[in-house]
Amino acid sequence: MEQKKKSGLLKQFSSGKTLIGFIVCLVVFCLGFVIHGNVGLFFNLAGFLVVFGGTFGATLICYKMERLSIVLKVLITSYKKPLKTPDEIIEILVDLSVKSKLQGLLSLQEDEEETTVLFLERALSCLVDGYSKQQIRDVLNTEMYFFKLRRAETERVLTTMAEISPSFGLVGSVVGLIAMLAGVGDTAVILSTVPIALTSTLYGIVLANFFFLPFSVRIKERTNKELLLQKIILEGVLAIESEHHPRVLERKLKSFLTPSSRNGQLVSFKRIQEKFKPKIDAEKEEAEEEKKTPRPKTTRTQILPARKKA
Repeated sequence: MEQKKKSGLLKQFSSGKTLIGFIVCLVVFCLGFVIHGNVGLFFNLAGFLVVFGGTFGATLICYKMERLSIVLKVLITSYKKPLKTPDEIIEILVDLSVKSKLQGLLSLQEDEEETTVLFLERALSCLVDGYSKQQIRDVLNTEMYFFKLRRAETERVLTTMAEISPSFGLVGSVVGLIAMLAGVGDTAVILSTVPIALTSTLYGIVLANFFFLPFSVRIKERTNKELLLQKIILEGVLAIESEHHPRVLERKLKSFLTPSSRNGQLVSFKRIQEKFKPKIDAEKEEAEEEKKTPRPKTTRTQILPARKKA
């Protein structure tokens, strides 16, 4: 229970850190604008359209719209859907190891259908279907490899946008300077074009360093965490297939974690007894009831085929 509370607090804290980061950046920007007095000087629609529209258009030239929609989905998932902690995954695998020893590998089919971790579901599917250790390793390693490639492509899109947006900030500045030089004799033209020249560069730098680069790093960090969980699941499933002792399985899987992140022992015989004893007792009761219920007696006439009449 204490471990579950700690993992819940960690998830809340990690999701809160993102919100705190956004708030800190916004407060710093707002304070910087307010200190200079006229906040309206820092907002220019024309400069924003040049930078944002140019960045989006150049990205569409580089990548298909489908790729951008995938980037958006991955980004939303990385912020809205928290991952399970390694301790939670190890606890699940230890319980599955105990269950397979008590009820057999085929009993894990229920967990395959109920689990919300897609990689664990596929790993259990291989285990239940009777794949060998080498086949399980090959299938899951291939899946991990291409998962990493897909995420690298997603990171590359955001990195490209971070590289492009400051360039379009300079484009907006050049456009503003050209318009300003064209109307040197007109004070109104100069006053209307100078904000475009200066704010465009500001918008390009802000988009790159406040949005695109942090988003790219966020996806990379989540990918590394998911790969760690997948490696733990892979080794755990292989250990279950080899029928390792749950305590040995736990120690092996905890070697993936840093010493500071290793909590107490997950293999508690009291916890295992509380979890699996009701099922075992229910199965024993069913077996006893089957023994008590009298079986219908088969007569000799039912066993022997009927004789044909002459």
